Amino acid sequence: MKRWLLYSILFLFVMSLAACSTNVGEDAPNDEDNPTLSGNENEGNVKDDIVPVSVDLKNSDGDKIGTVDLEQQFEGVLITIKASNLSPEEHGFHIHEKGICEAPDFKSAGGHFNPNDASHGTDHGNEAHAGDLPNLHVNEDGAVQEDILAEKVTLKSGEPNSLIGSTGTAFIIHKGADDQESQPSGDAGSRVACGVISKAE
Repeated sequence: MKRWLLYSILFLFVMSLAACSTNVGEDAPNDEDNPTLSGNENEGNVKDDIVPVSVDLKNSDGDKIGTVDLEQQFEGVLITIKASNLSPEEHGFHIHEKGICEAPDFKSAGGHFNPNDASHGTDHGNEAHAGDLPNLHVNEDGAVQEDILAEKVTLKSGEPNSLIGSTGTAFIIHKGADDQESQPSGDAGSRVACGVISKAE
């Protein structure tokens, strides 16, 4: 009788341990239920899903003078420009609303990329164009290399501020500096270089 009682107690003890183990597995949070446990809670969203874009910049003679690389970040689009054969001064640099670069004046690119119908520039206290970028500081040797974070645009298609749209978009370098205030484009002078980000359909 005593041996039977001992076996019964051992059996009940083992079953209770198994039940506890099952409950712990069911109640424990996992990466699928709580994405913050897998590291960055934004993993798998727009930044990781979008392929970077590389743009050739050409002058009014059709010669390539540099490249602009675009990479989606969580905060916007990282723009890396490397160019040469420019005059050593400040140059206005913008994203324009059409992906068409017809030399020699590049007026085919239209105005600044401005999906929110804002005012141009950063010095008037109002919202600026999505395509407004800081001036480029070109060295004495005519070369420039800069990184710019454009926080008001995206490479994700289908968004109102996407650079990949039906009309396309383009980069324009101007002859002079953008004063970041004059309407509608900063009084930066003629367009000396252009590069298509995405073509007009």
